Amino acid sequence: MKNKLLLQIGLIILLCGSLRAQTFTSSNLPIIVINTNGQSILDDPKITADMGIINNAPGVRNNLTDPFNDYVGKIGIELRGSTSQSFPKKPYGIETRDALGNGIDAALLGLPPKDDWILFAPYNDKSLMRDALAYHLGRTMGRYASRAKYVELVINGQYEGIYILFEKIKRDKSRVDIAKLDPVEISGDDLTGGYIVKIDKPTGSGGGDGWNSSFPPTFRSNNQTIFFLYEYPKSTDIVFQQKNYIQNYINNFETALKGTNFKDPVNGYAKYIDVDSFIDFLIMNEVSKNADGYRLSTYLYKKKDSDGGKIYMGPIWDFNLGFGNVNYCTQGNPEGFVYKFNEICGNDYWLVPFWWERLLQDPAFKNKLAFRWQTLRAGTLKTSTVLTYIDSVATVLNVESQQRNFQRWPVLGQYEWPNYFIGATFQEEVNWLKNWVTERMNWLD
Repeated sequence: MKNKLLLQIGLIILLCGSLRAQTFTSSNLPIIVINTNGQSILDDPKITADMGIINNAPGVRNNLTDPFNDYVGKIGIELRGSTSQSFPKKPYGIETRDALGNGIDAALLGLPPKDDWILFAPYNDKSLMRDALAYHLGRTMGRYASRAKYVELVINGQYEGIYILFEKIKRDKSRVDIAKLDPVEISGDDLTGGYIVKIDKPTGSGGGDGWNSSFPPTFRSNNQTIFFLYEYPKSTDIVFQQKNYIQNYINNFETALKGTNFKDPVNGYAKYIDVDSFIDFLIMNEVSKNADGYRLSTYLYKKKDSDGGKIYMGPIWDFNLGFGNVNYCTQGNPEGFVYKFNEICGNDYWLVPFWWERLLQDPAFKNKLAFRWQTLRAGTLKTSTVLTYIDSVATVLNVESQQRNFQRWPVLGQYEWPNYFIGATFQEEVNWLKNWVTERMNWLD
């Protein structure tokens, strides 16, 4: 208790000394305050810092001078992301820690407790909501997707704008609900799960440890391959037998999918995957026309055999290049399929696996997809329902926080890679997003 009180006092002194000349003193959003104690935040490793969160009751304003009532304590913090690190507004990964530097679970802003979190920095997405929108839609479809809380962030006395606190994709009952897999579990049912794998650049999380698919992408112009990264167990924990198992399982799935009997409901691809999860994953990437869809930041997980044992697609991740925010490879146009990316941009180094075109050659898969789409369009993905959510987010941000954010980061009215549309105001960006979503849904129908 004494340490927390001292930390609270220290963070308040930092704010008083640094924010006198700035206009940010309070918010309708929760406020996160971080003090790195003079250290620079690196890509890796995490540095130890102090963090406090002010989150008063609903309808009660959050003031910088209020006590830290949601969290006050140590964190580890680092830069995160790939391309996003190059933007002036930096995204961060944080780990809640005890005084000794060990990770401790914390229920930040009412979210289920865990120690790993993301402070996402919307920068080139000037609607400030493409990722939050995608994850919201994913959850309403009955799939786990990272829960989101909008905040305003102060680091070392400097106002940094609107951020979104996201759950990091992790194995956990409240996140990716698969069995724990320890290094000693190398045989029998224990060996069969759970696993989380990611299709991404080798420079992604996991230190680049993974393997190349034996099946090249279609329409490749060079020698592009599909790369799988070990996400859970992480590369420093996974042992040879576990690597061998998950590689073989995915290879067996790909072999079955590529084979002449791939449509066989017993011995074809359906033997290895949860088909419904693949359908929902396809729908989300097509609704958003996610430029990275299927080929980057693409997660899949496998359950233990005693829990069904199949591969599930997801959780969905990284949609800031979705919903018409991209000016290359026709991805800003509300027409066209993302799974056909390779036909348009076969010279891109990161291509879509052959899976999706092949799955759509199976009438049973197409019929299930059509039925699911029609069901969702009558409810969760009804255009008016989606637009209502967009308006609800815009209303909260329009109270005041978006104005401060764009004063800190004056990107409105100017091109930021890879913008397709450039709005002069936040509301123009929101209106354009709504129009794009409407046109996209109509085209997909």
